[in-house]
Amino acid sequence: MIYPKTFETKIGFDEIRTLLRERCLSTLGKERIDNMTFSSDAEVINEWLQQVKEFRRLQEEADDFPMQYFFDVRESVARLRLEGTHLDEGELFDLRRSLETICNIVNYLNRTDGNDDEEERTYPYPALHRLTADIITFPQLIQRIDQILDKFGKVKDSASVELQNIRRELSRTEGSISRTLYSILRSAQSEGLVDKDVTPAIRDGRLVIPVTQGLKRKIKGIVHDESASGKTVFIEPTEVVEANNKVRELEAEERREIIRILTDFSKLVRPHVKPILESYRFLATIDMIRAKAELARLIKGIEPEVGKKPHIDWIQARHPLLQLSLEKQDKKVVPLDIMLTKDKRILIISGPNAGGKSVCLKTAGLLQYMLQCGLSIPVGDRSHTGIFKNILIDIGDEQSIENDLSTYSSHLMNMKYMMKFANNSTLLLIDEFGTGTEPQIGGAIAEAVLKQFCNKQAYGIITTHYQNLKHFAEDHEGVVNGAMLYDRQQMKALFQLSIGNPGSSFAIEIARKIGLPEEVIKDASDIVGSDYIQSDKYLQDIVRDKRYWENKRQNIHQREKTMEQTIAKYESEVKELEQSRKDVIRKAKEQAEELLRESNKKIENAIREIRESQAEKAETKRIREELNAFKQEINEVDTTANDEMIARKIKQIQERKERKEKRKKEKAEKNKDAAAALKEATLKKKEKDAPLEAGETVRIKGLTSVGRIESTDGKMATVIFGDMRTKMRADRLERAEMPKKEEPKTYASVGRQTRETIDNRKLNFKQDIDVRGMRGDEAINAVTYFIDDAILVGMSRVRILHGTGSGILRQLIRQYLSTVPNVVSYRDEHVQFGGAGITVVDLE
Repeated sequence: MIYPKTFETKIGFDEIRTLLRERCLSTLGKERIDNMTFSSDAEVINEWLQQVKEFRRLQEEADDFPMQYFFDVRESVARLRLEGTHLDEGELFDLRRSLETICNIVNYLNRTDGNDDEEERTYPYPALHRLTADIITFPQLIQRIDQILDKFGKVKDSASVELQNIRRELSRTEGSISRTLYSILRSAQSEGLVDKDVTPAIRDGRLVIPVTQGLKRKIKGIVHDESASGKTVFIEPTEVVEANNKVRELEAEERREIIRILTDFSKLVRPHVKPILESYRFLATIDMIRAKAELARLIKGIEPEVGKKPHIDWIQARHPLLQLSLEKQDKKVVPLDIMLTKDKRILIISGPNAGGKSVCLKTAGLLQYMLQCGLSIPVGDRSHTGIFKNILIDIGDEQSIENDLSTYSSHLMNMKYMMKFANNSTLLLIDEFGTGTEPQIGGAIAEAVLKQFCNKQAYGIITTHYQNLKHFAEDHEGVVNGAMLYDRQQMKALFQLSIGNPGSSFAIEIARKIGLPEEVIKDASDIVGSDYIQSDKYLQDIVRDKRYWENKRQNIHQREKTMEQTIAKYESEVKELEQSRKDVIRKAKEQAEELLRESNKKIENAIREIRESQAEKAETKRIREELNAFKQEINEVDTTANDEMIARKIKQIQERKERKEKRKKEKAEKNKDAAAALKEATLKKKEKDAPLEAGETVRIKGLTSVGRIESTDGKMATVIFGDMRTKMRADRLERAEMPKKEEPKTYASVGRQTRETIDNRKLNFKQDIDVRGMRGDEAINAVTYFIDDAILVGMSRVRILHGTGSGILRQLIRQYLSTVPNVVSYRDEHVQFGGAGITVVDLE
């Protein structure tokens, strides 16, 4: 598929090309960068990446790789195809140096490990070596150029006998002219015709004498020029005219001879024009690979193994251009974990505006395009990559006045194109899917188009705010939700992608952070309804909890991995010890056997001596029995004690490993039970969040007294607590269980006590509490009772005086306040009334 420049601009690849061009050594490499193409052949891509990887390694390992003299003389060489043409001195000098560079590079990459066997010969940089397969070098041409040019690139006197004679004669003639001219000049100076400080000059390539205008007739010769003021004329004396003419003739002969020499050399080059141009393509490739390696180092990229199937499993992926921009500001880019697999082909990303959705989309498009162009990409080394045959993109405002297209019409044209060409090897990148028209119909059309993408089994990353698309991902196989995370406490985007749950737009929170009036925010909340607000809040809580447990899971996984590595290390050491023990025992037995053989010889000698000395048979028998006993002792060397000890150690390790596996299974079962419990709790929570109705048993959130709803209109409820009837907002109540019937007296007494307590505390309650000088636990205990009383008597705002000090008491109190459901917010008092020494608490 052909990718227009607008596609590369939208994903930022044109800037990557610019970075590559800046790192090329010549127009050779820049041209290759401009013509760099997208490939869908995994073998080709892996070969490109291997070349970059080897070149990076070469730069680290070698300091003698030839990287100088990257001259582009292809146009001059191509011109030599015409008969009678030739290279000038400068072109020939560039040709000589660049051909030498090509020759040196080829020789360097053809170095082997020293093995003479051609089948077993290996190369340090095999992928780069393969580039040299059909490249011809021209050492003879280089040698011939060295006979023509000196080290400064000028034609040598010795380039030909004729040229040497011409230059010798030219030098002799110029010397004669110089001597004659100086003689005339000194004579004119002595006669006062010329100033003492005047020296000969050159005009039109001829030596002349500067003479004052009024004295020009005093010297016989030809006037060649005059100064800008007209006061000085430049005269060529008659005595040197002929000699100067001869110099001009010799110079013309010199030029003709040089052209003849260069023409003769061009005849040598002409049959090799095609392979020479091919060798320059090789030089251009090396220049491009070097630029790729330099870019990889700049963006901290790697060269992953590319699979043949569509697949994205990137860990710690970073947008290279954003990374470079933030590094200039001493900031760090937030990496992304992006996954598209056969089972999860389409990722629907939602989340707040300015939360990083579009950056995530462009990161995926740019890195995949870079990868299939053979460039290193900034991802973690545990990432896995695949290829796509097509990458289709719809990003930005495509409004066109010329074509009479609105933004939405343009998006629909793109959708039509995508539906036509999408298949199971296509990657779709769509930003703000369905926007640009009335939300309800826009969302419906977007969902219908998404169904077509699913039917075609296309892969894609799509950003949206539409709720129906989030629900679509939950209900359709192969489509998964993703959320750009947002810190609700600090009110800022985290730019982290979490796959598995839809994201919240955090519209209310962002509006409050920007500073919209609370009245406007409340009206908006009433318009959209409490159910929507609560569901959005629960969604945020789920995402937050998931992030927390995901971090826990990763930490546990890392610890388990470390433990497994430690156990494997110990097992390996035990095996080495066992092998070492066996080796020691074997050597000991060999030494014992050697000793036994020596002993046998000595004993046999003793027996022979006994026989020879005719000793008694009993003595001989005794000696033989001692010999046999000695043999048996050697053969029965007891090593079982060591064996048992080592076997015991091995058994202990195996038992430890079994216990660990058992614990892992138990932990998995517990996690499963916990997940079931969490699911059940969530269902119960949803039931609890249903509107309260008359007759239900409730209690005030944070308190223990139980009452019954007499009547309710959804927002306000009349509740009977024992003998007391009170009216309050329904959202301050929660369902509760009625005390058992067999204890009615207790319930009635509790109701009366609650009423009396409320009446008492309403009369005596103060809105301020002073905990300065208290220990942490004392202060928290006092604040707990204080907040309970405030909620009970219906206070909307209280103040806690804790002082500034080291700030520990303030921190502990605020940590406690963050856990109380009825606390809406807390903040420092105004600086005029105590500032950070007082915490103001708003209650529901």
